[in-house]
Amino acid sequence: MIKRFIRRVLRIGPGTEPERIPVATHGVHRERLSYGARKVCEVLASHGHEVYVVGGAVRDLMLGLAPKDFDVATDATPEEVHRHLRRSRLIGRRFRIVHAVFHDEVVEVSTYRGSNPGDAEEARDRVVDEHGRLLRDNVWGNREQDAARRDFTVNALYYDPATETVLDYHRGVRDLKRRCLRIIGDPRTRFREDPMRMLRAVRLAAKLEFQIDPKTRAPIREMAALMKNVPAARLFDEMLKMLLSGHAGACLHRLRSEGLHHGVLPLLDVILEQPLGEKFVDLALAQTDARVRADKPVSPAFLFAALLWHEVLAAWRARAGRGEHSLPALHAAMDEVLDLQTDKLAIPRRLTATMKEIWSLQPRFEQRSGKRPFGLLMHPRFRAAYDFLVLRVESGEAPAELATWWQRFVAGSPAERAELLLPAAPGERKRRRRRGRRKAPAGTPPVAAPQT
Repeated sequence: MIKRFIRRVLRIGPGTEPERIPVATHGVHRERLSYGARKVCEVLASHGHEVYVVGGAVRDLMLGLAPKDFDVATDATPEEVHRHLRRSRLIGRRFRIVHAVFHDEVVEVSTYRGSNPGDAEEARDRVVDEHGRLLRDNVWGNREQDAARRDFTVNALYYDPATETVLDYHRGVRDLKRRCLRIIGDPRTRFREDPMRMLRAVRLAAKLEFQIDPKTRAPIREMAALMKNVPAARLFDEMLKMLLSGHAGACLHRLRSEGLHHGVLPLLDVILEQPLGEKFVDLALAQTDARVRADKPVSPAFLFAALLWHEVLAAWRARAGRGEHSLPALHAAMDEVLDLQTDKLAIPRRLTATMKEIWSLQPRFEQRSGKRPFGLLMHPRFRAAYDFLVLRVESGEAPAELATWWQRFVAGSPAERAELLLPAAPGERKRRRRRGRRKAPAGTPPVAAPQT
């Protein structure tokens, strides 16, 4: 009891000292940190706190990559951090962190976390479900405990900007050199605590071109069913990180090889088994990866529309084969596929609305007579739908002549566009624009003017 009290007061961990790696060995100088990360560390250190840059930023810097963001860990409480950093805000309810804002950069600052399940006092803050998944685990700790809580050894590196030293508790530097992804602790226990670690293992291995350690990889396939217990919103966030990682193709194929695709995209296996579907998806992912690496904007809605298009197409054809009219059948097919996916992935409505527009415009590209092409050209989603058509052509699903015609129509002058129009199909009715209003039938009550 006395030893436990002393460790808690002095923040002394019971384990071994970390390996201290000098800058001459790892080669990461403080100038490579962002302005915000350096400033946070300087301010907190000036108030007598321990402070380190941690996680993926240290990993990427040691690999020669440019981190997307910087995280900082400290022994200061969130309230102390918030008090010391002027432009900051407290985030979270149960476990609070601080976002420090520097112009267009946000640095996430977290207090060391720790957990001792054998401690009755701390056990009250540790809640798990029947599958072993952690629902709440909000305990302050020391640096060593904080390192033990992190997921992979390559993410448990602590960089001290003052001395330019890296602290390595779990041989993460060795794993970086071996290009190996290894989980900290017992893989089964850690995956049971948070099944999302299995997805992160796949994403990081694909992004960094690492091999997953055999002991880490072994239980993934048999524990894949635990993904059913993960909230749909968390799954969507992780899926979006995969798709926008610049290695989306490698990520999705590794999901399938590890047996995790049914927990994320239940239709992925079906898509990749169809020759046209697989080629279409691969082209969409390659295009997305190229845009991400070139630092160009990417539309998540377009990408999800591409991933699910062949399931919509199959459902549409099935309904049309049962005698349903074409357009109602397409809309019903879209709802059918999205209902299945949004239950698992929680795709936001703003994205599904755009996906539906892209899909519903595809049949309209075949209408190249009269005024219909001009109307389609003015549609706000025309550009995205046209890019989608080009993808269909490149995969062999749609005729190349269709994309060529639209390319010429878009670039043409009014006279050239008129020449490109195809004659109306035999028997096609010409719609006449009605002038004026229809007379209301006798006895119909007048309609009130809209309120402005």
